[in-house]
Amino acid sequence: QVRLVESGGGLVQAGGSLRLSCAASGGIFNSKTMGWYRQAPGKQRELVATITGGGNTNYADSVKGRHTISRDNAKNTVYLQMNSLKPEDTAVYYCRVIVSFGMDSWGKGTLVTVSS
Repeated sequence: QVRLVESGGGLVQAGGSLRLSCAASGGIFNSKTMGWYRQAPGKQRELVATITGGGNTNYADSVKGRHTISRDNAKNTVYLQMNSLKPEDTAVYYCRVIVSFGMDSWGKGTLVTVSS
């Protein structure tokens, strides 16, 4: 059974940095696309960034140039380095892995709060 556990969230001042981690277990993820999504209060969940098994990345326009997604396949872990954080980055951040076509798994999320 696939399990994703996020960590690294917390409270940070605007302009600061955080690094989120997502540890995956219960499968082989080297070739799987993984990603970070976020959901702010009262808003729908949205894409932040994805990374394919081959390392190709995709970012939401709102985080391009500030956030960087990466992965360590030996550790089955995907990271999100978040720099120049803004209050509008405040959200619960979720990790997702696309297990196969039409099948995915999600973590329970980690809260990021950016104070102004």
